Amino acid sequence: MGTVYLARSRGGRAVAVKVARPELASDPSFRARFRAEVAAARQVGGFHTAQVVDADPEAESPWLATAYIPGPTLSGLLTAEGPMDEARLRSLGAALAEALEAIHACGLVHRDLKPGNIVMAADGPRVLDFGIARALESTRLTATGSAFGTPGYLAPEQALGEEVTGAADVFALGAVLVAAAGGRPFGEGTPMGLMYRSVHEAPDLGAVPEALRSLVGRCLAKDPAERPTPDAIMDELTADRSGSGSGAFGPPTAPSAPPAVLDPRVAASTPADAVPMAAPQGPPADAVPAFRVPPVDAVPSPGHALPAPLPTPGAGVQDAAPGPVPHPAYHLPPPPLVPPPPAPDFTAADRNSGIAVDGAGVSLHFFGEEADFLWSEIGAVRYERIRRDRVLRVAVTLYDGSVYDCEVDGRRAARVDEWIRLLDPVLRYYLPA
Repeated sequence: MGTVYLARSRGGRAVAVKVARPELASDPSFRARFRAEVAAARQVGGFHTAQVVDADPEAESPWLATAYIPGPTLSGLLTAEGPMDEARLRSLGAALAEALEAIHACGLVHRDLKPGNIVMAADGPRVLDFGIARALESTRLTATGSAFGTPGYLAPEQALGEEVTGAADVFALGAVLVAAAGGRPFGEGTPMGLMYRSVHEAPDLGAVPEALRSLVGRCLAKDPAERPTPDAIMDELTADRSGSGSGAFGPPTAPSAPPAVLDPRVAASTPADAVPMAAPQGPPADAVPAFRVPPVDAVPSPGHALPAPLPTPGAGVQDAAPGPVPHPAYHLPPPPLVPPPPAPDFTAADRNSGIAVDGAGVSLHFFGEEADFLWSEIGAVRYERIRRDRVLRVAVTLYDGSVYDCEVDGRRAARVDEWIRLLDPVLRYYLPA
């Protein structure tokens, strides 16, 4: 939805501040829904969510501040540690079901539950972004006429544009558990292919432990009425659970990285002590990319230094304060004496499909549909020759584990060779190996 900043309240607590993109800020529908959803989200407790602490829907660039939750996302944890066993899957599922129950009790539906929206805190998982889900949905529907959400976790009723209830979040929970077990319920491919399979085909539950397969299968039922409620999910997952509750997750250790440079487009509308948060974690362990995003090696603007470290956390979940955020003394390099060369780009197209790569990211076009991905959300890009070397296939892997591909017909191998000769240095420029 925009840029996320790590900031401190006047009392010294760490918070995450999300500032909406300019195109969202100019949409009256987004502002209206954002205002209503933030008001509802304030009612949700912070035990399994990132609690809303402040917001300004009327600002020039609307913003939302939530409690900062230290820890990797679920997708990052799976990348680092691999699939979860049955005990950890039970703990994860029960905690997420409890979070959904709290969100639904306030009249909210998340609509985009996925591993990238789940932070694995030391005391268990927290669900992010529930407060803006509906506001973003309205804007995306208006702008593109397509369903809001992430293919692969998107419920059939969402893909078909039908009424969405809390049962859609239960469907996404089932898909999250399959991903946490090391599988993909509807395989890989284009967004349209994933949505088609979620509507018409049975999910692949082969990676799910046999004892959990029936429950996960019911969560992924095509008919919303056949899915269990979050309360029923908790009952089933905790009936035979062994282990130590939230301790089964273990204390995650998030990799340290210097913060990124403040985006000047939103600097004027953000709190004065705000600095950008660290870059997201890498792609899932099952991705074998040709190129990877390196760790961010940028520095904060001198005018946005962090204040002194936070005090030692006290007892209690709601009153606990995160540890200090490192702020080493970096210095910005002097400006170059000559303008930098223009950034490279790449395009390839046939009658039905097209691929474009430039400084913004990767854009895939197929049969009138378009999917745009920013470099900040791309973990890897792969390409290969197929169909007797006459077709170029490009696959984009996002940090949340989603994979999208597009094929462009060159009609002859020599043309595909030329495309690859041009594409390879562009990918190396934006995604160094």
